Amino acid sequence: MDDERPDVLTIGQLAHRTGLSVRTLRFWSDEGAVPPVARSAGGYRLYDAESVARVELVRTLRELGLGLGDVCRVLSGRTTVAEVADAHVAALDAQIRSLKVSRAVLSTVAKRGSTVEETALMNRLARLSAAERKQIIDEFKEEVFGGLDDPRLRDRLRTFSIELPDEPTPEQVDAWIELAELVRDPGFRARLRTWMELNTPVPGQGRPPGASIWWARQVVQTVAEVRKGGIAPEGPAAAEVLSELFGDADRAAVLRSLEAGIEAGAEHYRRLVARVRGQDASPDATEELEWLARALRTADQA
Repeated sequence: MDDERPDVLTIGQLAHRTGLSVRTLRFWSDEGAVPPVARSAGGYRLYDAESVARVELVRTLRELGLGLGDVCRVLSGRTTVAEVADAHVAALDAQIRSLKVSRAVLSTVAKRGSTVEETALMNRLARLSAAERKQIIDEFKEEVFGGLDDPRLRDRLRTFSIELPDEPTPEQVDAWIELAELVRDPGFRARLRTWMELNTPVPGQGRPPGASIWWARQVVQTVAEVRKGGIAPEGPAAAEVLSELFGDADRAAVLRSLEAGIEAGAEHYRRLVARVRGQDASPDATEELEWLARALRTADQA
């Protein structure tokens, strides 16, 4: 048969020409991607030069990740390579997002040394839909901030959102997992509510002493410079710093607000929110706030 038609190739010869296995070519042939151009007298499949080019195209599309069904639709003219590629890009984007989430969860598990139960919880939190994430945050906001009569707070809450972007980084997913665990903790909610109540003005009165500490970063910056200068919170120089920061304000009230914020973990919460949003959070101010609390306690005992 080969002598009669030297232009045709057996499946073995096609395999040798293309570098693919006979088994792969037979499978592609059975699925209609590389059909034989003829059959030998003995019923064996025969191919030609165009079959070689067709095999190369099928191989290229398969290496790009297209399923054999899509490949066959392209080759039959029922769709175009561009149309299939567009759909495949969308599928790959979804797969990449899923892989990023998986990587972030596994990274967090490895870092924490999590149990099986903790791993399952983190995986569920990481894969929540946007609507489910919003519900968690809305419930948290209502319990912590609901009913507090403060126009400034209402303005903040109107623009307050904690949303993962469509394509979050592993760092953002990791921060979301930690934040979701935190805001679902009844103890954290209660502590943060107590702190917010201490910082909310009574109707007809000004803002409580110390309420600005957590929003005015200049307070933190001042204390950071003082600490850098080696001033101890129990020393006489610390008293001058307190006078500069608070004047004749009720320092006992300032201390109560400060201690409530430290106990609630408000600074950690603030930084987690910034990480989820992909923002550059200002440096962790926990040590500065604790220095300030020690200085206030010392002054109160003097």
